[in-house]
Amino acid sequence: MSSAITGHQDLLSAPDARRSRSRRLGRQQLWIWLLLTPTVVLYGLYTVYPVIASYWYSFVEWNGFESQKRFVGLQNFRDVFADDLFWNSFKVTLLFMVVVVPLKVILSLLLAIVLNSPKLPFSTLLRTAYFLPVVTTTAIVGVVMQFVFDPASGPANQLLRTFGVSEGVNFLGDSSTALWTAAGVYVWKWFGITMIYWLAALQTIPDEVYEAARMDGAGALRLLRHITLPLLRPFLIIITLLSLESSLRVFDLVLTLTGGGPFYSTEVVEIYIYRWAFSATIPQLGYASAAAVIFGLFVFFVGLFQLLGIRSVQRARAAS
Repeated sequence: MSSAITGHQDLLSAPDARRSRSRRLGRQQLWIWLLLTPTVVLYGLYTVYPVIASYWYSFVEWNGFESQKRFVGLQNFRDVFADDLFWNSFKVTLLFMVVVVPLKVILSLLLAIVLNSPKLPFSTLLRTAYFLPVVTTTAIVGVVMQFVFDPASGPANQLLRTFGVSEGVNFLGDSSTALWTAAGVYVWKWFGITMIYWLAALQTIPDEVYEAARMDGAGALRLLRHITLPLLRPFLIIITLLSLESSLRVFDLVLTLTGGGPFYSTEVVEIYIYRWAFSATIPQLGYASAAAVIFGLFVFFVGLFQLLGIRSVQRARAAS
């Protein structure tokens, strides 16, 4: 009899328990949204709204000062496509990407393999030293590098004079060297984050595999060729794609280093957009927005290519 009464009470309390759990989950979700509200509002105001507004501005003629905007349809896009300097900036952007991505990926892989060795002394200290430029503000890096590569008194030219290599090179003021100098600074600045990616990838290779190969008489080069590199191939695709996309975001570094000069030799698309929107004698926000939309679509397709590459790697790993 008592068991029947207890079962009846459990049946009566089940709806109350569900309601209590539902109220508790509701309060948790309320707190979550309250805590997220500042981030959502700021992200909407300073990221989502400008992106949406740029699409509207790309169809109007507007200098950013007058309240009136004249609708011109696709004229801004036609003007951008007809501008040789836009295509020059696009070429500079692609050239910069083609140069820095292989350098950053390959050099960071080689260094990660060295730093991953348990026999290397002070490996933690070295990892920290190589990672420090990543956490340094890019604008500060650009300003400091202007001093480093100063043709008159910069340490780089002082070193060249000491060894008698050259009497001085205007690294950032010569159109034949400015882009390559900026690329070198970029690789040095973001070298550490790619190295961390590779170190994380190397940790996925079991030590037992290396031990078994050593017992079979494999040396360091054979371990690298037949074990390390083949097992890192899926990570190579992902890290390369991540580096590819990040190499398109170089506005702050190039602006502080060269400002897009000399003679537009380092003017990437981001600098081209900035020049028309903010540093022109008469700003053309509509024209700049059209260029930004075109470049944004290009970045979108790069991101789509990245997503497809990552998914193909995931499918290949699942199949194996």
